Amino acid sequence: MDTTRTLGRSGIEVSAVGCGCWAIGGEWQDPDGQPLGWGRVDDDESVRAIRRAVDLGVTFFDTADVYGTGHSERVLGRALGRRRDEVVVATKWGNVFDADTRTLTGGDDSPAHLRRALTASLRRLGTDRVDLYQLHLADAAPERAAELRDACEELVAEGLIRAYAWSTDDPARAAVFAKGPHCTAVQHALNVLTDAPEMIRLCEEADLASVNRSPLAMGLLTGRHAGRRPLPAGDIRSRPPAWLRGFGDGSGADPAWLARVDALRDVLTSGGRTLAQGALAWLWARSPRTVPIPGFRSVAQVEENAGALEKGPLTDEQMTEVERILAR
Repeated sequence: MDTTRTLGRSGIEVSAVGCGCWAIGGEWQDPDGQPLGWGRVDDDESVRAIRRAVDLGVTFFDTADVYGTGHSERVLGRALGRRRDEVVVATKWGNVFDADTRTLTGGDDSPAHLRRALTASLRRLGTDRVDLYQLHLADAAPERAAELRDACEELVAEGLIRAYAWSTDDPARAAVFAKGPHCTAVQHALNVLTDAPEMIRLCEEADLASVNRSPLAMGLLTGRHAGRRPLPAGDIRSRPPAWLRGFGDGSGADPAWLARVDALRDVLTSGGRTLAQGALAWLWARSPRTVPIPGFRSVAQVEENAGALEKGPLTDEQMTEVERILAR
């Protein structure tokens, strides 16, 4: 397998698997106390994991200003240090937060906030440019998004960003950004349990990369949630918001979703793969445009995800078998 992919029309080359940096932001919340992080983190372990990923050939790191209300960006910047130029850094804007209380306070879709947010992200990341800058307001109005797209083009011209994208699951919204010359990707949910054929079609037609969040279905495809154990209070999955599928009443993973994972286990773990590696292999076979960004909080998780590269994508026969199993 070619272990690299191109970020759409930008020509920017990245490793075929990236690192999603949401979890390393640590605990944060909404104004009602709803957890929005993945629980407590060890920053030193996060730094070791990022550096190990780079050593293993991972060159794509995706974060957001709101993850840990700035903490994820600071940890990523600290970890990369002088190796910044070896990698491609993606971050996001649109959310407003109070870093002192680690609380999300709202959203701001104005062009003025776009520039302010970028300035703050550059400072936290310790860099002079962002390679892929992504709108983080999934349901922003298409008319306003067109303004933001044009503002992003100005930032490209100034050398502050190299390319931009929208993090949204709505193909019609993504298509608005795709009209911009330097829009090169869309970030959207995609995994073996939740396909997104319309978004894949848009990526192919508009020459965009499909950056895949939740490639391991928020952990369901790692095999670590089979015991229905309650999750820690600071973990978003302990009180899942409406959009977070697969985790029900706070007592752990939904049994119906776990049954689907079990049904897929044999085909995904073929060829000596772990379950997580099989889930990544499905994504690579799904389209040559996919770039999964599994989350991590440890060196071991990074090593497992990067280890999927040498095993490559699932075969056509295996993809057909997955379809057959899920259709039952």
